Amino acid sequence: MTPIIALTLFALAVFLGVEVISKVPPTLHTPLMSGSNAISGITLVGALVSAGTEYSTLTTVLAIGAVALATINVVGGFLVTNRMLAMFKPKARKSKGDGS
Repeated sequence: MTPIIALTLFALAVFLGVEVISKVPPTLHTPLMSGSNAISGITLVGALVSAGTEYSTLTTVLAIGAVALATINVVGGFLVTNRMLAMFKPKARKSKGDGS
């Protein structure tokens, strides 16, 4: 793939991503983001596979960086999901203490 085609494809992907995300209503933004962060576990698997291959030192260093960033993304996605689900749990009622 020539660099011009790759750059054009990247620019179109950025434009399409911005357009799609900007159309998401605020009430769906958090579930959508937590779901996409959880799906980025696929990125983590790919980064681990890439880190395991020994093509060059640059490949290994970039793959280790990708593993770190993908791990942060996956953990953050699960933390956001957990916090979002905690908002829907019923609150514990305070009992009135009558001294007995």
